[in-house]
Amino acid sequence: MQLQITEKDFTKSNSYKLSQCRLCKNNRLKKIINLGNTPPANSFLNKTQINKFEPFFPLHVNFCPVCRQLQLSHVVSPDILFRDYVYVSSTSPVFIKHFEDYAKDTAKAINLKRGALVVDIGSNDGILLKPFKKLGMRVVGVDPATKIAQKVTKEGIKTYPDYLTEALAEKIVKKHGQALAITANNVFAHVDNLDQLTKAAKILLNKEGVFIIEAPYLIVLLQKNLFDTIYHEHLSYLSLKPLVGFFKNHGMKIIDVWETGSHGGSIRVFVSKVESKRKINPSVKKLLKKEEKLGLDNLDTYIKFANRIKQNKKELTALLKALKKKGVKIAGFGAPAKGNTLLNYFKIGNETLDYIVDDSTYKQSLLTPGTHIPVVSPKILKTY
Repeated sequence: MQLQITEKDFTKSNSYKLSQCRLCKNNRLKKIINLGNTPPANSFLNKTQINKFEPFFPLHVNFCPVCRQLQLSHVVSPDILFRDYVYVSSTSPVFIKHFEDYAKDTAKAINLKRGALVVDIGSNDGILLKPFKKLGMRVVGVDPATKIAQKVTKEGIKTYPDYLTEALAEKIVKKHGQALAITANNVFAHVDNLDQLTKAAKILLNKEGVFIIEAPYLIVLLQKNLFDTIYHEHLSYLSLKPLVGFFKNHGMKIIDVWETGSHGGSIRVFVSKVESKRKINPSVKKLLKKEEKLGLDNLDTYIKFANRIKQNKKELTALLKALKKKGVKIAGFGAPAKGNTLLNYFKIGNETLDYIVDDSTYKQSLLTPGTHIPVVSPKILKTY
């Protein structure tokens, strides 16, 4: 049973409509993408939940004409999205290697020494902190997924089961000292109150420390048509220009920026306090020029993107319908959160896909949110 949540049903207890840009506070946002109403992308169901109410929330994207930031029009409570989070980073060999390289590259880039404190916000199962620890750094994690945080703490990496606030930052400083590196990977785009997060990070950060953010890059989303990376956990779709102004307002400066291959294409932003002796790398100016050249300032860029999404829906649903008419059995490969954006917006359910295979034992035997397609082990493919 599906419970469609309309605007009049929105309350602070579960979600609300965003009235202003979270970066520059402009209150005249323009809706550019409408993906309908969808359930939270990671809210996989067990079979006993099938006949219970399943909340659906608007999935729309707004453009800020002042700072050029893209963001969801509605914010779902993080307690709904993250407290019972089932995704564990270390189930992916690709991500294990990515974060091993991340730790080595970061330590070299910002000259981290043995014994330096590294704090990871949204640390999950410690996938990044483990390689930092191997390099000799002291490590602390912060993650609201209580069960995962407790498990990682027992394994030897102190992880606070909460969101990073100014109070928690002060608590960490008192017990562990200030950090020379604070990392936030696939976190900054998930946070509604970025002012609060940034203020907390400043408290936690050493005078010469670096706050490092990695998130899917807006340019890549547009170029590769990655509309399926739009879901309720991803509140913001980041590019460099809006971030420069945002951090300047917080007494911070972007000193370097890298483009990485994570999640199909991401941006890694290095931020320090204004008073830091660290210099601004030419990479910042270079990428700002690239964004301007590709039209990220232009509303028409996003209107064209929205039209491509509609065309994709038309073509894929027609193909699947034709295959089912031929009696073909169709399965999905992988059950990531982004797949649920595609399935729900395209209205592809268990009448079209017989099942989806996924390596994650956390998801096997569950059903996809909204579309109720069974998730099974890849071993089933050996029977064909």
